[in-house]
Amino acid sequence: MIHLDPAILSRVMKPARYTGHELNSVMKPHETVAVTFALAFPDVYEVGMSYLGYKILYSILNKRTDTAAERVFAPWVDMEQEMRQAKIPLFSHETFTPLAEFDLVGFTLQYEMSYTNILNMLDLGGIPLLTKDRKQGQPFVVAGGPGVYNVEPLADFFDFVIVGEGEEIIEEIVDTYKCWREAGEQGGRKEFLLAVSKISGIYVPSFYDVTYETNGTIHSVSSNEPTAPAIVHKRIVKDLESISYPVKPIVPYTEIVHDRIMLELFRGCTRGCRFCQAGILYRPVRERTVDTLVKIARQQVDATGYNEISLTSLSSADYSKLPELIDRLTAELKDDRVSVSLPSLRIDSFSIELAQKVQQVRKSGLTFAPEAGTQRLRDVINKGVTEENLIEAVGAAFRSGWTSVKLYFMIGLPTETDEDIEGIADLAQRVVKLFSEIRGRRGVKVTVSVSSFVPKAHTAFQWFGQDSLEELERKQHYLRSLIKDKSIAYHYHDARVSVLEGVFARGDRRLGEVLLKAWRAGAKFDSWSEHFHYEIWQQAFIDCKIDPAFYAHRDRDLMEVLPWEYVSPAVTKKYLAKEYREAVAGAFTSDCRTDVCGVCGVCQQLNAAVIDWSDSL
Repeated sequence: MIHLDPAILSRVMKPARYTGHELNSVMKPHETVAVTFALAFPDVYEVGMSYLGYKILYSILNKRTDTAAERVFAPWVDMEQEMRQAKIPLFSHETFTPLAEFDLVGFTLQYEMSYTNILNMLDLGGIPLLTKDRKQGQPFVVAGGPGVYNVEPLADFFDFVIVGEGEEIIEEIVDTYKCWREAGEQGGRKEFLLAVSKISGIYVPSFYDVTYETNGTIHSVSSNEPTAPAIVHKRIVKDLESISYPVKPIVPYTEIVHDRIMLELFRGCTRGCRFCQAGILYRPVRERTVDTLVKIARQQVDATGYNEISLTSLSSADYSKLPELIDRLTAELKDDRVSVSLPSLRIDSFSIELAQKVQQVRKSGLTFAPEAGTQRLRDVINKGVTEENLIEAVGAAFRSGWTSVKLYFMIGLPTETDEDIEGIADLAQRVVKLFSEIRGRRGVKVTVSVSSFVPKAHTAFQWFGQDSLEELERKQHYLRSLIKDKSIAYHYHDARVSVLEGVFARGDRRLGEVLLKAWRAGAKFDSWSEHFHYEIWQQAFIDCKIDPAFYAHRDRDLMEVLPWEYVSPAVTKKYLAKEYREAVAGAFTSDCRTDVCGVCGVCQQLNAAVIDWSDSL
């Protein structure tokens, strides 16, 4: 157990990040359990504590009497400096156990810019970075989360990977580890990896070999173990009503990013936005019932004392029973003064009725995501909304008392022209004008937030090259020149970060060397602007003789072997190619939830079905 000197905590920012012992945290003596599992989040405490996935896994694992699950976060730079000077290894927040003393260490891959933090945490925890260097008695390092759908740039660092939803598979992994341990760890680490690879949804990178063409593209991917599957399909929970949900989430002592109860309404989204990776990865749609959600909310409020519930999902306004749910939550929690908030909303799902219901409990900010400035480009990305949808939604908000809205767009989308950029400015200006027409005065605040498009694996846009850095920056500056009304605030992301994301989002195993070199040169917390050093990455690519443009900016042929093809969300490549061609044609693909099945493959390959309660009484 690590004993932290109070003098160290007095010298770092936000010491509550490191003290543990929060309400509802679970502490088990390790000598009383068979398996210890560290859930490691590669960012600071405030970010990691907001991640719903770990709340779920933490609850499931700690319900087992034979397992202890504990949390580990990336220490901020000041704390890391103190720890390295005092030779304190990275430790867990429950029992202050060094990371290297756990049986399994699981990282979540939420975004590409966290990858150097993973290496930094392994190093600080005293665990060899490369799988080939880990010995008997050292932890198995595991990955999960959306990033595993192209985990190839990290293939050298992870012993195995969980593909898909973790509620059921995490227990199978623990059971397999426990059996291997009780059998005396026969066959060493290799034997355990062979055993765990037989679990559906487990990918062991070292069991696969990759060969390349002379032009740098992939020639083939083949398994080097007879039992390793040719393609690893994701795992899903077919019915969310069948699994438990954390009803006693940990309450932090310091403010975190999402400092509220997170109530997950459903998983999946079949709207079919062609840029959206999550829309592919989390299919099919599976809703929880209103009764279940109200029961969970009641238990969470009682266990935490929080006064706000965020209704979370990929598109919460698409929950088929949303008005009824808000009514039931309002009635259930009215004496507790608990408010209900909705995250980003689809503009065609927002109505005066919904605005009024949300207004009953809390008038939080409203964020709409038109994504593109013109109808032509919205058709290309299959957004399925019109400018009139936006005007109706924003008008409903203004008539219901809102005075500010946030509009989210992307630039750099495939087939984009300057006319599409101009459309963003025009749309924002029309919203300003609409407020004056409805309210008879000025005073609206419209925030235009713009990110740069990053093509992602397993999407219809996975074959499109990303705009060059120079072109993205030109478009950002052009849009800025078009916005002149002081009612409109314009925010955009660092295009250099987006390009680096583009490299790793469609990268292969050869990028592991770049990642390692960049980290050794000081790269970490790359998603934090004050710690992002583009020059480090440029030098790492040069040193490794790797051209980042090969990965980020190159259009890919439909026939090219892609690095991520053997880890599958169960949506077929044939379907994605069809959607690619539909994008080029500007054709619309309807939502299978309300229209005919588009045969994306997920229900057929996983023997699953859409669960929608819209027709229930």
